[in-house]
Amino acid sequence: MVMRIFGASFAVTVVALVVAFLYGGPEALLLAAILGVLEVSLSFDNAVINATVLQRMSEFWQKIFLTIGILIAVFGMRLVFPLAIVWAASGLGPIEALDLALNPPADGAAYFPDGSPSYETLITDAHPQIAAFGGMFLLMLFLGFLFEEKEITWLSWLERPLERIGKLDQLAVVVASGILVLTAAFIAPDGKSSTVLIAGILGMITYILVNGLGELFNVDEDGESASNGPTDLAKATGKAGFFLFLYLEVLDASFSFDGVIGAFAVTSDPIIIALGLGFIGAMFVRSITVYLVRKGTLAEYVYLEHGAHWAIGALALILFYSIGHHVSEIVTGLTGVFLILAALVTSIIRNKNNPDDGTDADEDPQPETVAVNA
Repeated sequence: MVMRIFGASFAVTVVALVVAFLYGGPEALLLAAILGVLEVSLSFDNAVINATVLQRMSEFWQKIFLTIGILIAVFGMRLVFPLAIVWAASGLGPIEALDLALNPPADGAAYFPDGSPSYETLITDAHPQIAAFGGMFLLMLFLGFLFEEKEITWLSWLERPLERIGKLDQLAVVVASGILVLTAAFIAPDGKSSTVLIAGILGMITYILVNGLGELFNVDEDGESASNGPTDLAKATGKAGFFLFLYLEVLDASFSFDGVIGAFAVTSDPIIIALGLGFIGAMFVRSITVYLVRKGTLAEYVYLEHGAHWAIGALALILFYSIGHHVSEIVTGLTGVFLILAALVTSIIRNKNNPDDGTDADEDPQPETVAVNA
């Protein structure tokens, strides 16, 4: 089963490394490999969240996400997206932007001798609005989970009180808006406050729109909400499946922002970035997602989903902080890994202590509710 799920990823990795070697020799091969590892380490929480949504989709839409979705992830976010930023920031056409990316200034300088910015500089300058948009989308996802009533809680001493105050309508919007205003006022660089506010609001609107459309069409045959989890008979198809697919793509894009920006600390070559982040990293993230769904890992280790959401919340706050301050990709990656591992370990301990129990032994039964607001 492992080779059937990960076989394509290993094959694509070999091909990508060969292409990298032919393109730029041993150095390009090494850089592509480093970027692939970077993407996987930064995106494991992405795979967990993807799996919670993917298991609610029909087999058809799962295949769409794993085929067309991977093309969007590889070419859209890892190649076209950075180029699109340069098109918008510099006014250059697509061919000129690609030429700028492939021909950087000598010695890795930020500017050409004539004073025009390099491709990497243009991308870096666009970081505040990128981080504000992606951070707000992820923050809304985290807060929606945090304030929602759940059957099983991980950090019960914190999550139960937050569930109670979460009954206040639109509390997630209020909290997220407050964090955005504080970020724009105290963290954003001079002259970037309005840009950060606009980008953050667009991120919030995108989340509310995509999430709302997904809930609108996510109904079972009896007309009741199917968001309580998938069954063999009721999974998202048709419009529901399409909007869950759309939700996953926006979510994947939000997760990839930090990886794309962080890649420029390794190389500014768009071909190597596409090979490393896209063909290697994104493929393995997809494979991990499928593995989690096929093995039923989220049902077996019930706190894993909670840890992933807390990792999302941490990533959102890191993205906001990074608008005005540099944050090492190592810190970002290790934060997510630590929370995921903590959730995994506590899940194992829980299973040993309560082998036949579907809920925490010290908790009162609660109505079954959705754990992912998608």
